[in-house]
Amino acid sequence: MPPAKQSAGNGVSVPYKIVTPNRHEVFMSQPDIPFPDSPVIPNMVEGTHVIEFSCHKGISCWNACCSNIDISLTPYDVLRMKRHLGITSTEFLKDYTVPYEMEKDGIAGVKFRPIEDGTACRFMKPEGCEIYESRPTACRYYPVALLSMRKQDEYIDRDSYAIVKEDHCKGHEVKRSITIADYRKEQGLEEYDDLARGWRQLVLKKKSSGPTIGKPTLRSRQLFFMACYDIDRFREFVSSDSFAKLFDLPEAEKDALASDEALMQFAFRFLRQVMFGEESIALNSEAAQERLAKVQEKRLIEEREAAKRRANEAEENLMDEGE
Repeated sequence: MPPAKQSAGNGVSVPYKIVTPNRHEVFMSQPDIPFPDSPVIPNMVEGTHVIEFSCHKGISCWNACCSNIDISLTPYDVLRMKRHLGITSTEFLKDYTVPYEMEKDGIAGVKFRPIEDGTACRFMKPEGCEIYESRPTACRYYPVALLSMRKQDEYIDRDSYAIVKEDHCKGHEVKRSITIADYRKEQGLEEYDDLARGWRQLVLKKKSSGPTIGKPTLRSRQLFFMACYDIDRFREFVSSDSFAKLFDLPEAEKDALASDEALMQFAFRFLRQVMFGEESIALNSEAAQERLAKVQEKRLIEEREAAKRRANEAEENLMDEGE
């Protein structure tokens, strides 16, 4: 079941980035956990940690957390739910989500849209979740918080966990012992985390890189949103003539992208190439030559502008000395 609505706060710019129970992405240092007024217990634990918890129909808090939601979705969450509902990803994003900025003027995430003029989950029914088989990652994890972290000088992300305890939740009072690792298996999270790992790595790398890669352009932000969340539109893009003019994708590799899951992993590769220059998708020869020419032209312009600035500075210095 998903956690009740909580604000994770904005955090501070320090070496770690954490994904909180509601999937808010913020930078934190270990001593800063938990957030003010947060239900997250401060100690980070491993998968072998044993919790006492059970959520089941008949418990006195049944559906309480689903009545007040603030759930961010992973790309795989979107894929599973749109497929469950029998609609396209474009339709799902329009009707069931709202976008939000993970950082000012940065890449976007999507949150699940609650009922009209309310805070309850649209799939909450008296008997429980209407789409339980395809429920989002955050709902599956509760009452465990996934903490995805990366040091600024590292290229790998590390997963740890924390425990969420909220006053309304009576599941912690049930005497049922289970390790976090077994709880993740029980909730189907191994598949969910594995298929969303490429997305988390993109977000972590963008956050940990800070200003070194610069502010993303509107075009790159649009590409990130489409490739991550609108998988059906991304499929049209990959099948388009404009994509074929830019990239030399062998037919065998195109055929391997038939499933949404395979295409989603390809989308993460595509974004690593577009956002960070990690080339794994070959450009066709004409496009490669054109790109090289543009890079050289840009470098020449930058060198001319730098030379002009130096000349202006030298002229100003001479004028100052003559006064």
